[in-house]
Order: sequence, then C-alpha cells, then structure tokens
Amino acid sequence: MNGGFGRRDDRRRRDVDRAALFAFVPVIAVVPVWLLAMAVLWWPLSWAIDVSYPQVAVGYLLLGGVLFVPVVQRQLLTRMIGARKPTASEAPRLQKAFNEVTQAWHLRRHNFAVGVVDDGDLNAFACGGHLVVVTSYAVRHLEHDELCGVLAHEICHHLGSHTVALTINQWLVMPVVFLARVGSYLRNVAIAATDSFARGNDYARAFGRLVSGFFFVMSWIFGSGFAVARYLTNSVGRSAEFSADRRVVAMGYGRQLAAALRRTSGTTSSTHPPARTRIARIEAVLRPKRGRHPSTGL
Repeated sequence: MNGGFGRRDDRRRRDVDRAALFAFVPVIAVVPVWLLAMAVLWWPLSWAIDVSYPQVAVGYLLLGGVLFVPVVQRQLLTRMIGARKPTASEAPRLQKAFNEVTQAWHLRRHNFAVGVVDDGDLNAFACGGHLVVVTSYAVRHLEHDELCGVLAHEICHHLGSHTVALTINQWLVMPVVFLARVGSYLRNVAIAATDSFARGNDYARAFGRLVSGFFFVMSWIFGSGFAVARYLTNSVGRSAEFSADRRVVAMGYGRQLAAALRRTSGTTSSTHPPARTRIARIEAVLRPKRGRHPSTGL
C-alpha cells in the first residue's frame, strides 16, 4: 500500500469505499419483503385513520432518518442495541485509548461516541454514523495498545461509511422481524384454540387449521426474508472488515489491531473473516518491502 502523509490524510476523511457500496446489497434484497410488511401493517391501520399506503411507507423511512442524528444515536440507538455508558472503572481506560486514536488522527470534529455492551467475549462494533461499541470484556482485559487498535478499526468502519447501509438495513428489517414473530405466535394460538374448542366439530377444526396455516405462511415469508437479509449482511460484512483493516494499517495502528486479533484467533464468527486471515493480511502489509525507503510509510 503506497503513499505517505497525503495518503494518510485522505484516509482521515469520511468517504464511501467499495465495501460501503456492497453493503447496500442486503438493503436492496430486503426492500420487497419490507414493502409487503408495510402493506400488512397499513391494512388494519387504514381502518382506523385515513392514511394511504405510500404515506405509511414514506413516513417510516423518514422516521428512520433520525437514527443518523448524533444525539438520537446516543439516546435511542444505544438503548436499541443494549449498550450503556462506561462505568467509573471502565471510563478511564476506554477514554484514554479513544482520545489517543481520535487526537492522533485529528478526528474530534466527527463527534464519535463510545458505548459498552455487557458481554463475556472480546468484541466491538460500529453502528449508526457515530457510535463505537465495545464489550465489557474487551475494556477490562485488552492492553492499552490493543484497545487502541480495536477502537481504530471500528472508527475506520465509520470513515469508510460501512455503517450507513447496515443501519438502513436494520431499520427496514424491524417490521419484517415483528411480523414473523407475530405470525408464529398467532399460529400457535390458532393451533391451541383448535385443539381445545374444535375437537368435536369438523368444520371448526378445518377452519382452525386454515387460520393456523395462514399464520404459518405469514411467519415463513417474513422469517425467510429476514434470514436472507441476515445471510447477505454477514457475507458483505467480511469485505467491510478487510477494508477497515487496510485503513487501520495505513493510519498506523495495524500492529495494535493484530495484537488484539490474536486473542480471538481460536474463535469463529459468521459476521467476520477468520482472525488468522485478517492477521496474515495485516502483517503482509506491515512487512517492509525491498527497496522501500523508511520515510515513505505504508
């Protein structure tokens, strides 16, 4: 990876890289099932109030736009993903690492915020347009340099705009998941009611089976749509991980990130490439090449 200080400065700015564009594939895939979900939600709503289907759909999209407002992300999005503020014991270590990375890269103007999610595994993720979330285990057990590497990686997801499509996808998926769960619940209710009250009546039993079958189809359609969207999200997410890793290396925190990844080399994840693969790629870029002058950087 060529370039000196000019290249580093370019990578400090937000842009839309190839991984960010690929991340819109799951969004495109979930749109049809989302439109169907909005139609199902609009139908009973239209009985109560005079509202058209396009108004409901567009209104839902506009409401999702507030998730990109920094203050809303801190107050609402953090609660949606189960994150919290760092405790008194976590804050000093986390703030020290966060300040080091953002000050070194002159990123204070981007208004990033850090949250913690209680988890016994070493993990971190970026969401919205400004949030960086790390697990409580990572805050407690990572060395300072390793924590800097992890935070740098998540910030680079934001700098590459990887989280934009992910946030949109999560918002579109919410009514899909809701209706899949409602369909499954009502199917179970219909089956229980049929078994309890329609044992001696063939017509009532047939009607109960028809109702339970309808809700089964409803649950299957929306559940399958969610499964496809999740599969595609996991697939394109691997590309985003490699892209963020390259940006981290170019900005000087590759060794710190590799050190943190070594702690997870024995674990597997559906959303991330194998840690060993990521470490090998990072080290390949960090390895000095023949004929390169030391002052040229990475």
